[in-house]
Amino acid sequence: MTDRADQDIELIDQYLAGDIDAFNELVAAHEDRVFAICLRMLRNREAALDATQDTFLTVFRKADKYKAQAAFSTWLHRVTVNTCYDHLRREKRKRADQLPDTHDPADPQAMDPFNAVDVRSDIEVALQKLIPEFRAAVVLVDLQGMSLEQASDTLDVPTGTIKSRLFRARKQLAQSLGNLRPPPEHPKGDTGET
Repeated sequence: MTDRADQDIELIDQYLAGDIDAFNELVAAHEDRVFAICLRMLRNREAALDATQDTFLTVFRKADKYKAQAAFSTWLHRVTVNTCYDHLRREKRKRADQLPDTHDPADPQAMDPFNAVDVRSDIEVALQKLIPEFRAAVVLVDLQGMSLEQASDTLDVPTGTIKSRLFRARKQLAQSLGNLRPPPEHPKGDTGET
């Protein structure tokens, strides 16, 4: 295990023994990544803040359910994604106002910061069109940099399911963003050879 994973296990043990400061250290170590996942899944800053808080409340109440068979971060990310699913289900019943596009930070790797915000906005809109299961796979693997195995553990589905969801999600994103080229058309009986 990594140093972070070892520290997390030690902090969980301390928290379960009654040390609240250990839980606060866990939150501080993981809150940015949890918030990033929530923001990508929910695309609304307020909803992401609520989901982040709900995630850590769940961890606070159910820390004794964590088994050190997998890294704490894997368990935490599973709790995060499940919390986001819950928020999305509730949002279906009651639509909330979305964060205006002007609050989206520019892509730091883009050459032109003004165009970067436009592109990011298009990507965020395309992400929102994906079903939650596809969106979770893309957020965890493509945006958070998890391996297929880590995403599989986090979402509690087989690796093949992650691959399938990623393939379908990427195809839908490409179609939404206009990046998918249609197959070349050949008249019937024409093989394309001359």
